[in-house]
Amino acid sequence: MSDDVTAPELATDDALVLDDGRFAPEHVALVTGAASGIGRATALVLAENGLTVVGTDVDGEGLAGTRERAADLGVEGTVEIVAGDLREDVPDIVEQAAEHGDIAFLANIAGMQHIDPIEEFPMEAYDRLQEVMLRAPVQLAKECLPHMRETGFGCVGNMASVHGHYVTSDKVAYNVAKFGLRGLTQSIAAEGEGDVRAFSVSTGYVKTPLVTDQIPDTAEQRGISNREVVEDVMLGQSRTDEMMTPAEVANLFAFGFSKHAAHLNGGDLRFDDGMTLTYE
Repeated sequence: MSDDVTAPELATDDALVLDDGRFAPEHVALVTGAASGIGRATALVLAENGLTVVGTDVDGEGLAGTRERAADLGVEGTVEIVAGDLREDVPDIVEQAAEHGDIAFLANIAGMQHIDPIEEFPMEAYDRLQEVMLRAPVQLAKECLPHMRETGFGCVGNMASVHGHYVTSDKVAYNVAKFGLRGLTQSIAAEGEGDVRAFSVSTGYVKTPLVTDQIPDTAEQRGISNREVVEDVMLGQSRTDEMMTPAEVANLFAFGFSKHAAHLNGGDLRFDDGMTLTYE
């Protein structure tokens, strides 16, 4: 197994480019968590597909880096950025996104993590994770759906996880949020009236800062080494010896948004290397 758990920088060749007339510059894809990791990769892949992408994040400097990377890659579409806090600024973020075109796609990707057993889990951390990872996606869907109906079509993609199917210890807030995102996905599908679809994406561990930053905390909680966290905790039930890359996850969002996924509505794209469906 490679010792490298750093996400490779996305290159143009990494992007899944699809033939879809709806992937056009007049249509906006709003992407949360776009300053880094899966959010940045998704913003770049959707822009490479010709969409106008509006990336949002609380990290303004990281957002600027995403826009710079788009320019370096020479993507077919454009990447606009709106810095904001998902706990307070959702209506304003959506309003600013709508200034760049017709909102057609929403990718709820922003994520956080906190490692502690339930008995010791600080409720302020629990509330913060729920606000960013569950309440904000609900509010974003609420604000974006009217725009999508006006556009004539729309799709919401939610970044769930294997932890929205089964869980590991010491991550109660994350686990609850990911199960909730699958419920949001199905709720949107139930109310989409054929005009708006929704899907979720459930992966195992991905090479992102959110994942790599939690390795030391998990190691301390369990009294094991960082390498043991990767090999035994993160990939111990996978049928692979490498984590996914952000680009590979971003491509799932591009597919899910496309005409090729027209019958994907309320469903979950589970790319977990066998974590939840196999055992030793």
